[in-house]
Amino acid sequence: MSRRGAAYPPLSDYAFLSDSHSSALVSRSGSIDWCCTPRFDSGACFARLLDWEHGGHCSIEPVGRSEFAERRYADGTLVLETDVRARNAEATIIDCFTLRRGGALDPHRQLVRVVEGRRGEMRMRLEVVPRFDYGDLRPWIRREAADVYSAIGGNDALVVWTDAELEAGEHELSAEFIVRPGERIRLSLVYARPEELDREPPEALRGAEVDRRLDETLAIWRRWSRKARLEGPRAPMLLRSATVLKGLTYAPTGAVAAAPTTSIPEALGARTRNWDYRFSWIRDSTFSVRSLAEIGFEDEADAFRRFIQRSTAGHVEDLQIVYGVGGERRIGEQDLVDIEGYRGATPVRVGNRASSQSQLDVYGELLNLAWRWHTRGNSPDDDLWKFILALCAAAARRWREPDSGVWEWRARPLHFTYSKVMCWSALDRGLALAQDCMREAPTARWKRARGEIRTAVESRGYDKRRGVFRQVFGRNIVDASLLMLPRTGFVDYTDERMVRTVDAVREDMNDRGLLRRYTLDDGMRGREGAFLACSFWLAECLAQQGRTREAHDAFETAMATANDVGLFAEEYDTRRREPCGNYPQTLVHLAHIEAALALAEAERREASGLS
Repeated sequence: MSRRGAAYPPLSDYAFLSDSHSSALVSRSGSIDWCCTPRFDSGACFARLLDWEHGGHCSIEPVGRSEFAERRYADGTLVLETDVRARNAEATIIDCFTLRRGGALDPHRQLVRVVEGRRGEMRMRLEVVPRFDYGDLRPWIRREAADVYSAIGGNDALVVWTDAELEAGEHELSAEFIVRPGERIRLSLVYARPEELDREPPEALRGAEVDRRLDETLAIWRRWSRKARLEGPRAPMLLRSATVLKGLTYAPTGAVAAAPTTSIPEALGARTRNWDYRFSWIRDSTFSVRSLAEIGFEDEADAFRRFIQRSTAGHVEDLQIVYGVGGERRIGEQDLVDIEGYRGATPVRVGNRASSQSQLDVYGELLNLAWRWHTRGNSPDDDLWKFILALCAAAARRWREPDSGVWEWRARPLHFTYSKVMCWSALDRGLALAQDCMREAPTARWKRARGEIRTAVESRGYDKRRGVFRQVFGRNIVDASLLMLPRTGFVDYTDERMVRTVDAVREDMNDRGLLRRYTLDDGMRGREGAFLACSFWLAECLAQQGRTREAHDAFETAMATANDVGLFAEEYDTRRREPCGNYPQTLVHLAHIEAALALAEAERREASGLS
């Protein structure tokens, strides 16, 4: 039976699993409805999230009357524990991708599900229904050994083992079992290439080995999370955001994916605004280095910095704003028209043609990245300095051009104020680096261009009547990108123009306490939700301006959109009161960290009487 529209579970029902290679979403009712392996951007092998009838899933659920009660991540990990209760029985389902030493380059590629009896006897049913290539390909089920099966489709395969007795169907596997107190029933799903299985048939696992890998996974996660420099009542949620970011980091390269999903619509009920976010954006690099380094995760921040500089260096003229998580440049967009789509929202998209857009803010993002790393004691080497020279030259030459802006505008390019300011910031940071590092540079030319940009922004990018900055040159409207202007160094947080701009953004784009991105007509159908990163940016601005109570209220309003395990979607539909857009989203979790740190600092200043 089809479950089009509102019958699909809300995104808040899902928890996120990852080994920094693959990703999965597991529902509140114990079903894995989304899984991409062996990479975040691989074709999904379970895709019920996008097509309920045909997408495939892996479910574990009790037989008879029962309830899925509480769930949580084990402290400091992405190991999920879900409690299931019946009248006279209780069990816990433990889900994770297993980790191991050396797994950054050679992972297990193993998704483990463990059912652990707590009280009484509980009868459970397990279903493994793989559907490769986003549900388009039903697999060949093949018995490999006494208790090992494979599911093969095209150039992908899953090796399935469980210590329950499996029953093989034509295209799926199932089992029923009883779990008692202290007992465990385990399921292992390992990604493989079909040709590998022909060369060397897989060996059956044993329960003790699965348990050992689960224990090792918990230990690795907890060892990593102990690096965090966090304190105070917000520390647990900050660590949750950090673990999500770690989970979205592609371990071999250090790239951070914007989200593990594709085509979750930003406008619920509309057949539009469906994008693929399983790639790595340059603008996230500056935020990541800033956020992760400040809370103790310097290694992850440095890995992302090196990925961005490695992927972009030497390509100033062909610079992209987004890359594949392996550094790939070709990630063109394709519509999959035969998939139902989340709540019937089609088309489902693979790839993202925003990679070919002109977005001038990228020059400022890269120079801010270099500047931030320099302030942490790392000056650019000769090769990086050549790249910086080319970036500043491009910013000085191209700042007058219209572009697609930070919001990846798909309509006609415009003269976005934030893009101009980011070109200003590129030149400003370039000048600072040249001075600090005693490097040769055409400083007179850069200073002249920097001055021209400031003059243009303060005239054409400023609404004198309201005394606020504009979203677009010559148009008296604001947008949430203006909240980031102080980060660039162009204007102080406490500048009266910025204070008025913050108030105008909050007033003009308020959506029941949350912020929308903009009000300008972008030519696309559907009313998108409130963009959650913007609400955290608002809280950060208010905190930096010493408006602590207002900052606290804005922060708590945004925090209320997190689900029960602390995950944020890209957007929030205030009418339906549920998340929308790709999920969970890197930019929102980064903004959450920044806002929390700014608010904590404002509270310390207030407590000490300094504000």
